[in-house]
Amino acid sequence: MEWEGLKRITLVVSSPRIKQQENYHHCISTTAPRLMKHDRPFRAANLFQKPAAPHFLTLYNPRHLRRSPPDNSSLLHANHLHKRIPKFHQRRIQPRQMKGILESSSHGLYCVPGDFHIDPHLPVNRAVVTHAHSDHARWGCKKYLATQSCERLLRLRMSPDAEFRFLPYGETLIVNDVRISFHPAGHILGSAQIRLEYGGHVVLITGDYKLGSDPTCASWEPIRCHSMISESTFGLPIYRWPSQEAVFDSINRWWRECRDEGKCCLLYGYAIGKSQRLLAGLDPSIGKIYCHGAVEKGNDAYRLSGVTLPETTYVGSIRQKHDWRGSLVVAVPSVHGTPWVKKFGRCSTAMASGWMAVRGTRRRRSVDRGFVLSDHVDWPSLLQAIEACTPETVWLTHGYTAPVARYLIENGRDAKVLDLLGRNEGDEDATDEDIEQTTGEIPTT
Repeated sequence: MEWEGLKRITLVVSSPRIKQQENYHHCISTTAPRLMKHDRPFRAANLFQKPAAPHFLTLYNPRHLRRSPPDNSSLLHANHLHKRIPKFHQRRIQPRQMKGILESSSHGLYCVPGDFHIDPHLPVNRAVVTHAHSDHARWGCKKYLATQSCERLLRLRMSPDAEFRFLPYGETLIVNDVRISFHPAGHILGSAQIRLEYGGHVVLITGDYKLGSDPTCASWEPIRCHSMISESTFGLPIYRWPSQEAVFDSINRWWRECRDEGKCCLLYGYAIGKSQRLLAGLDPSIGKIYCHGAVEKGNDAYRLSGVTLPETTYVGSIRQKHDWRGSLVVAVPSVHGTPWVKKFGRCSTAMASGWMAVRGTRRRRSVDRGFVLSDHVDWPSLLQAIEACTPETVWLTHGYTAPVARYLIENGRDAKVLDLLGRNEGDEDATDEDIEQTTGEIPTT
């Protein structure tokens, strides 16, 4: 095997526990010469006390790797690893505990003294949620605690049998001596950072957040804390967002050009949050605006919450043959390439997302235009937020956790990776389907 320039590799061993719906990850580091002595499959049986399900070793290629390993060496069956690679270093990533307040459980982040979960990924008795996206607010919990401005979005998605309690930003609720308060996160309407205080120690759970102004939600606020649990969805230096004004100028210019060419514009954005932000930045004087059903339900919830949006028309309300030329349709990404799109005739498609900053993602989406607009922090904003909150320890979750942790450590901060089930921004398509299938009315009170 010719792996030129390879000094050290990391093998990641995964053991899925089907019953508990957990993944345990083990990292083993070894020098390249020791690995290259062996040309037979390796074994990892001794890494697990009770192996459950087949184990596999995934080769993680660092930047030193000049060539890919031959045949299937990048996915090695776990055989004889313990005996064949001596003096390896093993590190178990989960679960971890933070000052006796939080720990990572099989259902998500759990507050031990308060006996509640934060953004659980499985149904629990008591859930404190940061916002209404389905990867943070799970259906099936018995009790929900969220911000007051999140009420209509949360009730739109959840079972009517669930119990809800809503708090204004900044108000404190004490649960088993744990002080809970919500503070604006700037992600979507009603999104919040959760501040927990117990025994003199303050933990801040950011949820999804972004810095800067957004006319559809309250802006992010820095909260001083001892421990900070931050998302890192776009935690790489390549992710740097252009100004919001420049992005909307580009979108409106594209719409005008399509109108002049007699085309319909299809602009894709997530049903809750992104679509409403797009609508707030559109110039309605260019033409008429139509919305996909999932987007229109989100629009209703936003309007009832006091957010001003331009006039829109539900696409499904147009029954007869219609001339769509010059109009703009805001739709969810999941409809791209489906028969639903054919009704609009000649059209130009575009996607608004932070992932559009990468050329390859735009190509894979197969859209005509990509607009870089994200509701998450980019690299500079992530570092700015951490600096403003002055935490003693930073825990990274969701996204590029390892690169961010390494950067912070190299710059003198205590940073760690928190192993939680979560999603990146690109997986919020699940929210679109969830909203579209909702048949209940949006509460008006």
